Amino acid sequence: MSDVEKTSEVIPSDPSDSIRAEVAREFAGRLARAETETQAAKAGITLPQGFTDYLDSSRLLGEDGNPSVEAIAKVLEPFQTEKEPIFPQIAGVGRSSPDAYTYQGPRASLDARNRK
Repeated sequence: MSDVEKTSEVIPSDPSDSIRAEVAREFAGRLARAETETQAAKAGITLPQGFTDYLDSSRLLGEDGNPSVEAIAKVLEPFQTEKEPIFPQIAGVGRSSPDAYTYQGPRASLDARNRK
């Protein structure tokens, strides 16, 4: 064989690439469930115990095999509560305290007030 023939041989690709891809496929479901729990914690959502165990994690993955933010948001949507509207503080603007509707004057009886 000449040197020209040796260089035209096909060099096999790195076997570590296929191993990495296989490991990524194997752990993608676990990663998606972990990402779901992380997003729920960031949003202040308490998921029921074991909720992520029953999820079809393949539905939480995007086309690239990584967890999809949109799919996870759809899963967490029913657990999100509407935030209470924030109103400005109205203390001191009219009768806002619980004692505002009670008489705050002297506590003398009617009998004592009518004696002069």
